[in-house]
Amino acid sequence: MIGKKYLVSSLIWGLLGGLMVFNLGCATEKEETKKPKELPEVVVTATRTEITPEEAPASVNIVTKEKLEIKRPKTIDEALNDLPGVMVRRSKGLMDAVSSITLRGLGEQKRTLILFDGIVLNDAYSGSVKMGGFFPEDLEKVEVVKGPFSSLWGGYAMAGVVQFITKMPEKREITIKTGYGSSFDRGEAMDDLRRVYLSYGDKIGKFSFFLSYGRHDTNGYVTDFVTSTTVPSGTYGAKPSYDRYGKPIYIVGDKGDNRWWDDGITIKAQYEFNEKTRLRLTYLRNRYEYNYDEPHPYLYKATTNQPVYHPSQYKYLPYFGGRIQNIWGALFETELFKKLKTKLNLSYTTTEKDWYVTTGSKATISGCLPRTRPEDCGYVSNTPQRAFQGDLQFSLPLFNNQILTFGGAYRWEYADTKEKYLRNWKDETSTVKLKYQSKGKTRTWSIFAQDEIRLTEKLTAYLGARYDNWRTYDGYVNQVGTSGYPKEYPSNTETSFSPKFSFNFKPFEGTILRGSVGKAFRPPTVYELYRTFTTSSGTTYAGNPNLKPETVTSYELGLDQKLWKGAKFQLTYFYNDMDDLIYRKTVNATYQEYINVGSAESQGFEASFEQSFDFGLRLFANLTYTDSEVKKNKAKPKTEGKRLTYLPLWMGNLGAEFKRGKWSFYIVGRYVDKWFSDDENRDKKSHVYGSYDEYFVVDVRASYQINKWMSLSISGDNIFDKDYYYYYKAPGASWFAELTLKF
Repeated sequence: MIGKKYLVSSLIWGLLGGLMVFNLGCATEKEETKKPKELPEVVVTATRTEITPEEAPASVNIVTKEKLEIKRPKTIDEALNDLPGVMVRRSKGLMDAVSSITLRGLGEQKRTLILFDGIVLNDAYSGSVKMGGFFPEDLEKVEVVKGPFSSLWGGYAMAGVVQFITKMPEKREITIKTGYGSSFDRGEAMDDLRRVYLSYGDKIGKFSFFLSYGRHDTNGYVTDFVTSTTVPSGTYGAKPSYDRYGKPIYIVGDKGDNRWWDDGITIKAQYEFNEKTRLRLTYLRNRYEYNYDEPHPYLYKATTNQPVYHPSQYKYLPYFGGRIQNIWGALFETELFKKLKTKLNLSYTTTEKDWYVTTGSKATISGCLPRTRPEDCGYVSNTPQRAFQGDLQFSLPLFNNQILTFGGAYRWEYADTKEKYLRNWKDETSTVKLKYQSKGKTRTWSIFAQDEIRLTEKLTAYLGARYDNWRTYDGYVNQVGTSGYPKEYPSNTETSFSPKFSFNFKPFEGTILRGSVGKAFRPPTVYELYRTFTTSSGTTYAGNPNLKPETVTSYELGLDQKLWKGAKFQLTYFYNDMDDLIYRKTVNATYQEYINVGSAESQGFEASFEQSFDFGLRLFANLTYTDSEVKKNKAKPKTEGKRLTYLPLWMGNLGAEFKRGKWSFYIVGRYVDKWFSDDENRDKKSHVYGSYDEYFVVDVRASYQINKWMSLSISGDNIFDKDYYYYYKAPGASWFAELTLKF
């Protein structure tokens, strides 16, 4: 079996190497002489106005349309997994319901703002972002700006901002994609991955529109295992192992192949009144669902060879769930009084369903037996959500050397979690009665301003600040049948002031120095405010409607240096001082609640180098080091001096892009150091179920333009079949082939 894996890997390497050699002589003189003139890249997220990355006052990475076509990502977050200082987390690959993108040592998605054409994707319940149902073919580019950006973008932008940007077509465009892939060894990665994408766009006079639909389906692979500290006598098949703390356990089964599907619809329409005034309307609908096939016991009776479900059958039962989300957006841009650029961005997001099923102690593989109490069968949890966002921005040039950007924003959020008992855990619609409910609302209004001042031809300063007034209200919790419930919570209001100073200095030709100091914040989520429940043992886990926002003060100093022709080096030092971190405190033996108790710091550097050649080759390498430490935690003093969770000490990428004539090629090796999920850093055991392991994986892509309207691509992920855990069993080696038609 091992020989088969390396044979396939060798074939892919041989094919891609051959393509590179063949490529060097493929481009005709006609192709070289007809290169279109490239427009300079611009970034809008760093300052809210269009500037080049060289002028930006922060560390910026842009993934352009051309790079997206070379990298061929299957999901929008996969487009970022080779950038310095960016942590893209997908524990199970495509099947991971909660993916995350985090920046610069500030873990958890709720501390990094994710935008889609200016629309906030961080959800109203927990601040997480679920990427299922978004497709990279819709994108024009992705912008990543790192550092504190609450001065411009408000809450969640503690670590920075990632913005996915789409563009309207300038002519008729039709795209049809279909692809299939699987693991090299059946059951080791996403088996039977099917992918389809269709889009149609056109521009008729001043009116343009774009429609697309995409879908993924996979039979998945085994990701979740059943463990036990004991094995019944007279059985065989148990696999000795350890838990993440190094204690001996046995793997006694798995919950079956983790299957997945998602799809997404995009509808956009735009009307250009004139070259400075336009109105764009957007509708997005994203869905996904995950489930499992039949579980697999590893234990068998020695006498009869019959399977044994130990410690109990319901431990083998998988959970399953899904989500349906709708996003409506409206963008209006114009110029008033010939100089005042105005932008109004409105959005309304509804999550119809965000659900999962939890099985009860009397549940069986075949379902729940007749007359089983619903309390013992299982329950379905569903959290519908709504969010409204309004953002009004003005930009005005002043005194020939300044650009003043100012405006205001309003955001309203609502989330309502209900848990209902089920007659049959296999049918999430077989609800019987309410088990639990918690809900609440938040609203934030803000004003912001930034002055871009060109002090000299070589030095530009940026002064910015934002004031946010945040309020939470209508908090309610009901744990049916438990003393002390239902509970209603009083409203609470907090304010935050987020100043920032930064500069861009070009002392010499080819040299750029950047620096900044700023403050950012994150408001508490509805989950942290109101998710209160009491376990069957009598312990209460309480939200806290009196929580204050978390804050961070960040410093950054960076150097961009052009070396020789086509060579560029970047080095950035950063420091984050976090305060009022939200943590769960143990008040007594039966009561725990969220409070603002923590302070922590992280510091490190990002270094990157790239070399581009005239014949279409780009080599790149980057390295990120992040040292972190919990400085103060009254709720749990044992964590003081420990590293922050979900934060590797080292990350790095090494790769190459090659595009010439009809061929393109991409290869990257991605390294991530081991990290801790335990706040006391006790989970030091590696290569076991539940651990977060160090890994280095290699991914490759190659594509060929068959003719003007048809292309073929082939890719391999983790081609050397690195075996590691990302809590769950991470995907092994896999391949994928895709045919694209463009008219």
